[in-house]
Amino acid sequence: MTAFVIRRILVNIVVFILIGIGVFLLVRAAPGDPVRMMIRPEDLQEGSEAFIQARREELGLNDPVLVQYGRWFLDAITGNLGDSFVNRQPVSGLLLERLGPTVLLMSTALAISLLIAIPLGTVAAVRRNTSVDYAAAALSLGVISVPSFFLGIVAIYIFSLQLGWLPSSGMSTPGGGGGTDVLQHLIMPAAILGLASAGPLTRYVRGSLIDELSADYVRTAEAKGAAPGRVVTRHALRNSLIPLITIIMINIPQMLAGAVVLEQVFAWPGMGQLAVRAVNAQDYPVIVGFALYVAALVLICNLLADLAYAAVDPRVKVT
Repeated sequence: MTAFVIRRILVNIVVFILIGIGVFLLVRAAPGDPVRMMIRPEDLQEGSEAFIQARREELGLNDPVLVQYGRWFLDAITGNLGDSFVNRQPVSGLLLERLGPTVLLMSTALAISLLIAIPLGTVAAVRRNTSVDYAAAALSLGVISVPSFFLGIVAIYIFSLQLGWLPSSGMSTPGGGGGTDVLQHLIMPAAILGLASAGPLTRYVRGSLIDELSADYVRTAEAKGAAPGRVVTRHALRNSLIPLITIIMINIPQMLAGAVVLEQVFAWPGMGQLAVRAVNAQDYPVIVGFALYVAALVLICNLLADLAYAAVDPRVKVT
């Protein structure tokens, strides 16, 4: 196990460096000039070109790309991802400041998706090929098919504009309203993000449980007179949820992609909103920093998925 972890960490470090190189070069190759993006066209006057060139020189954008990367890499290995072109604040600080809201949104959404997927998938498996199973399949495919941003807009229209039950945007009311206020702002984006993840998880729980219900140990338990509910919950369901650990870990980076979209719809002050603003402003350091955070999340989740699966299932050996 120790050798496996060390080997995976070393491989992940190499992959992480390669991702950093690729993202850095792609961002620099994108058309446009981040310095010109900071200046409105109506503000361009005589002498502005000299200011633009001086600012580019200050930011090191006139240097060859490989020189820029070498300078950035030497800073990055010390934890310094550079300063934002727009507000001149450290990128690491900006990302960490936005990390908390994004983690809150994703963790709540994950809990909601599991609370929906496990019961619904279980009922669909037990009542397979019935109207209940078909209804669960239709619901799962529905939430998978409908874009999350569209559900967000519909939810805002119904629950905020029409009914007035929930706030439409932000993380809290100006002036502060405590934990209850944050919870009210969290409900809609977390519920929609959770629904989007619950669809595929429901189908997976259903399929995995159906396989377990046909196993020999289940038939043995039934032959011994065990109650049907006990056979499902104490035997088949517990074993069918073991592979779900891997699916959840792999699903976390996908949830981050959904969170980026919903943070725009609900003006949630997370990392996704920061990344979109950075792309619009061509803020290179923030874009690269966000991409590296996402890459690290994907690599860590994949490693944890392998370790967790081996920990809960003794039949799996990692080598």
